[in-house]
Amino acid sequence: MELAMAAAREAAQTGEVPVGAIVVRDGAIIATARNETEAAHDPTAHAEILAIRRAAAALGDTRLSECDLYVTLEPCAMCAAAISHARIRRVVFGAYDAKGGAVEHGPRWFQQPTCLHRPEVLGGVGEAESAALLKDFFQARR
Repeated sequence: MELAMAAAREAAQTGEVPVGAIVVRDGAIIATARNETEAAHDPTAHAEILAIRRAAAALGDTRLSECDLYVTLEPCAMCAAAISHARIRRVVFGAYDAKGGAVEHGPRWFQQPTCLHRPEVLGGVGEAESAALLKDFFQARR
C-alpha cells in the first residue's frame, strides 16, 4: 500500500486527485499508476484503470486472475466494473468514499447480480493516511 500512497502523493504534486494504484502478482509489482485525468484530458484515466491496462499489457493477458490491486481510495463504479472484467483476485483499498465509491458504498458493484466476477475485498488499509492526503489536497484548492 505504501507504493500506492507514493503514487498518490505524486499525483497530488501534479495537480491530480491523489489516488494511486499498484497491481501485484506473486509478491512482484506488475504495474503502478496514479490518476492522470487532467494531464491526459481523459475522464477514464483513473489510477485503477491505468494500473489494470499496464498490468494486462505487461502480462500479455486480459485476465488478471492471479493479481491483486492495491488502491488508496475505494474504487468508483467505472473502476469496479473494470476490476471485475479483468478478474482481479483481490482488491485492497485505503480510504472509503461515501460519495463516489462503488464497492462499500453507492451501487456496491461486486454485490450486483450482473457482476461478472467478485474479487475478495479488504477496505480501510492505510485509511487514515489516504484520507488525510485527499482532505489536504481538496482543502488547498478551496
